[in-house]
Amino acid sequence: MADAKMLHQKYYTDYGLAIEGLVRHHKVDPLEYNQKVDDALPLDGVITPDPKLRQLLEDINTTRVRPWLFTNAHVTHAKRIVRLLAVEDLFEGITYCDYTQNLLICKPHKEMFDKAEAEAGVKSVQDCFFVDDSYLNCQHAQARGWTTAHLVEPGLPEPATKASKYQIERLEDLRKIWPQFFKSPKLSYEAQSSL
Repeated sequence: MADAKMLHQKYYTDYGLAIEGLVRHHKVDPLEYNQKVDDALPLDGVITPDPKLRQLLEDINTTRVRPWLFTNAHVTHAKRIVRLLAVEDLFEGITYCDYTQNLLICKPHKEMFDKAEAEAGVKSVQDCFFVDDSYLNCQHAQARGWTTAHLVEPGLPEPATKASKYQIERLEDLRKIWPQFFKSPKLSYEAQSSL
């Protein structure tokens, strides 16, 4: 088990996605892996609708910013997760790691960011605002010129050096750092807790 964890971490660090290392070095079929692992996980009841997340996303002023899902998951798994969270209707589109391709392209690789910009119709990187829980993904997005927030949830160790200009503990903190994108930027996390 320790070897599997070590290999997972190595591939995640080297490639941005553990499955990419499994494909490259162990000839694992990514679609079969997705079917037997990601899509087979019994997540119903584990991941449930999140009313606070839904409220946060509904409060985004879509005349100023377009919510776009950008994930290293394959499309079936990504869509399943947002469906379980009951927020699938709040994103204008999705850029995902396409497991049907011979070469897997995922964050933090430049080609994946290129793909996201093309699919979202981005005209300038200055228009990209990015939130991720991966240190590497945030570093690469920031270096690319995207305005980036690294999500480091409470209880997780803070990095010695910040990955990006912004670091947040919860998604609700986006109201503080980017208030211009919310219809009601002053709605606090505490106020939402009572809803």
